[in-house]
Amino acid sequence: MSQENPASSQPPGSATAASPPSAPNDFATIYQEHGRQVYYVALRMLGDPAQAEDATHDVFVKVYRNLDRFRGESCIRTWLYRITMNHCQNLLKSWQHRNIHSNADDAIWETSVGPEESPLEVLETQELGGRIQKTLDVLPVEYRKLLLLVADQELSYEQIAQITEQSVDAVRGKLHRARKAFAQHFRTTS
Repeated sequence: MSQENPASSQPPGSATAASPPSAPNDFATIYQEHGRQVYYVALRMLGDPAQAEDATHDVFVKVYRNLDRFRGESCIRTWLYRITMNHCQNLLKSWQHRNIHSNADDAIWETSVGPEESPLEVLETQELGGRIQKTLDVLPVEYRKLLLLVADQELSYEQIAQITEQSVDAVRGKLHRARKAFAQHFRTTS
């Protein structure tokens, strides 16, 4: 039984979503295409813009160093999110994160008023964003991670299962419990 590399059956110059990147130019493309999403996931996981920015840089340093190890068994987005989630989870477990508190909570939701937005709409968006972040902060890290992947990144259950290294059924069950916990805690935030 021979195994054929799916990428090798492609015509030269065509790339699949899962073909492994191989050059610094590929890294630049990866960073441009996914940098904002990685930052957003880190921000939601960590709750602090400065820590999220640091985490994003750390993640992309890891990606750059390990780009040659990406085998293309999943899409690059899945691989990036797995690295981001693991890195943020390690930060949340670290002594520093548990014992050093930031006063940057309000900075997460600061936005400038656009020409089409009224100050009232901006304030409402900031308040809602604050309530969402407060609710996410009280949830277990695993629930937070699953909710972010399915809601904010619009990933399928299969992709989430790959990122979290769980079965699809486990993801479904945990997501159901995470959504219930989120709704319960969200009602109590003000």
